[in-house]
Amino acid sequence: MRSEGDTWDITTSVGSTALFVATARALEAQKPNPLAVDPYAEVFCRAVGGSSADVLDGKERDHPLKSADFGEHFVNFQAARTKYFDDYFLRAADAGARQIVLLAAGLDSRAYRLDWPAATTIFELDRPQVLDFKHRVLAGHGDQPRAERREIAVDLRDDWPQALRDSGFDPAKPSAWIAEGLLIYLPATAQEQLFTGIDSLAGHGSHVAVEDGAPLQPDEFEAAVEEERAAGAQGDKRLFFQLVYNEQHAPATEWFGQHGWKAVGTPLADYLREVGRPVPGPDTEAGPMIARNTLVSAVRA
Repeated sequence: MRSEGDTWDITTSVGSTALFVATARALEAQKPNPLAVDPYAEVFCRAVGGSSADVLDGKERDHPLKSADFGEHFVNFQAARTKYFDDYFLRAADAGARQIVLLAAGLDSRAYRLDWPAATTIFELDRPQVLDFKHRVLAGHGDQPRAERREIAVDLRDDWPQALRDSGFDPAKPSAWIAEGLLIYLPATAQEQLFTGIDSLAGHGSHVAVEDGAPLQPDEFEAAVEEERAAGAQGDKRLFFQLVYNEQHAPATEWFGQHGWKAVGTPLADYLREVGRPVPGPDTEAGPMIARNTLVSAVRA
């Protein structure tokens, strides 16, 4: 379970979830007609090795991401989510945003794979161990970012707005923000701090995109945690429910809409249909998760 001030690297706790998502993106890239291709996802997986690499080579057929009930839908989920946020950033850049803020950047490789306009600066905020891993792997691979990239080693439960300003972020200029796969790993108080921080730093013409999800009922959540613990005792190393807070400060569409932003929320299930991917039923392992998920983008007029 999470605790106040807990830490992690890319293979432990919350960090391991970024690696799991990167593995899903790498599997998507192997498809004949992928929704989104992140070539660096495979680079990260192979740098870690073990099951993250083996599943890409078809050596681990019992990997969770290869299951029909969960894995296939989770890979589709990550592909759709990646496409949604890629398209969001391209729109924001076309509209003039030249300051890009990746909150809990994890293994996000957009600084390296998207075509950014000249004079774009990308601020990547995450724990130092995660940023160090990413820097080491991509530098060793010989890759350079396509925009100026500034790493900010900070925990988003701390005073990250000041750390961002100290790194040269200018609140007077348009910016584009992303909180992808983040809110569930923050308590409600930190979610409020995150939204408020974005709102205080985002100037006229700024953009924000958030992955939002409704929490489970308390009894459902406790049951899911216990089921996961029992599975762990049997050798299943997957962690999810033991890492999330299952709290929500406020729906992102509602919060930003009430603070002067024009916000649009797209249920993940609807977006999957839009991009031609199947929506899992409620009786599948992935179904309830996808049903609770909403992709949100907003513009400050």
